[in-house]
This record gives sequence, C-alpha cells and structure tokens, in this order.
Amino acid sequence: MESEVISQLASLAHARRLAVFRLLMRRYPDLLPAGEIAQVLNLPASSLSACLAHLRQAGLVTQVRSGTSLLYAAQTEAAAQLVDYLASDCCRGRPEQCLPSPLPKESDMADRKRNVLFICTGNSARSIFAETLMRDLAGDRFEVFSAGTKPQSDLNPFAIELLAAKGHDTTGLRAKNVDEFRGPDAPDMDFVFTVCDTAANEECPPWPGQPMTGHWGQPDPVKATGTDAEKRLAFQQVYGAMRNRIKAFTALPIETLDRVSLQNQIDEIAKTED
Repeated sequence: MESEVISQLASLAHARRLAVFRLLMRRYPDLLPAGEIAQVLNLPASSLSACLAHLRQAGLVTQVRSGTSLLYAAQTEAAAQLVDYLASDCCRGRPEQCLPSPLPKESDMADRKRNVLFICTGNSARSIFAETLMRDLAGDRFEVFSAGTKPQSDLNPFAIELLAAKGHDTTGLRAKNVDEFRGPDAPDMDFVFTVCDTAANEECPPWPGQPMTGHWGQPDPVKATGTDAEKRLAFQQVYGAMRNRIKAFTALPIETLDRVSLQNQIDEIAKTED
C-alpha cells in the first residue's frame, strides 16, 4: 500500500497532472475524450498524453474505448483510499487536525433542512429548472438555491414558459452570481451540484464546510436552434432529465446513509438515463 501511495502522491505532485485529475474529479462520473480535456486545460496533446499515462499508471485515472475514441475518468476509489491512508496513517487517526475543516456530522443535520445549491454558467435555465423542481418536490426537507458562474441578466423566456406550463410558481426566480453564496453571511451548503459541463470545468475554490458535491451535467437548451417548437423540445428534454435526477435524489434515505454511501448514490444518479 505504501508504494502505491508514494506513486499516487508523486503523480499528483505535478501541476499539469494535478489539473487533469482535478478536472476529471469535478466532471465525475463523466467520461471525457482527451481532446476535451486538452481544450479545457489548454494543454498540448503531447503533454496531456504524458499526464494521462502517468495518472493511469498510478491508478488514479481509468481509460475506456468507445469506437475509435479513448475516454478518461477519475478513479474515485483510488482517490478515496489515498485520502483514507493519509488521514488514518500519516495523521494517526486525527483527521480533524489534518483536514482544513471538520467533516459535518449527520447529527448536526438531523433536525434542519439541508441547503442545496445548483450551479450552471448562465443560471437562466438548467439550474433554474433544478431549483424549482427540488423546491416543489421536497421543499419541506431542503432549502434550495441556484446560481451561475456568469449569470445572465434575465431568465430564459422558454424556461419560464415551460415551468409555468408545468404548474410551477416562478415568482421570485432570478439569475444570481455564485459569489452570493460564498460570503460570510451565506448559508452553509450541504449539497452543491453542477448541472452544466462548463461550470464543472471551471476551477473554483472548495466550498466551506465540505458539502457533498455532484455533477449532473445537461446540454444547454439555450443554444438550441431551429423553430420555436424545436427549441421548446430541447427545454422539455432537459427539464425531464433534471426531474428524473431530482426525484431519485429526494427519494434517498439521506438520514440513514453515511457520506461514502450517499456520495456513491449521488454519482449513480448522474448516470440516470434521460
């Protein structure tokens, strides 16, 4: 185990390899082609190839073939074992002294609503769908928010039209910058979900309090082209996919799951067929 840990630490002790691994962790469980990784991180193909080979050798990245393409994903089990080794062996069972902030205790969450934040780029459609759906499906258990890394000034009219047609109350919905939820007076988040690939690709500081995170990426319906009917269909498809994921999440027995089990469930939901 020690030699494996040394190999993994050596692999991550390199700026480019660390950037690749962090991107794959943010996008997990997505499988990314090398070309997309190179584009997001602005890496030459030769440099990326070397990074991926080193990370695969250390057991931190997996590679699968799809047709003529090679796709890559983070090996989360290996990452978890590495963190566990550092906390239990190097820290000698004192993770509260090694980690930047203590893990939230389930007992601290037992008698209050969980705070959930959905993030996308524009905060005009996908994250607005997610915020509205979770509030209507489980507002008695969750305080729900949404924000954008580069929010639009107005919500998309097709998104608002669809929500109203589905019977949702759109009063009070607005586009917000994610910075609103980073200040000292912001609510402490229990869950943070990215719902677009662009937002997940962005390098962001870790959230205080170590909330559970997930990536439930959906295509951007705002970019749909064609007739208004074709555009409405794109919004309908994203709405339906988001509703499936949120229904699955709100059905989880959160109070009885430990963090590892709950994270596994969140990642599995991301694989839900649209």
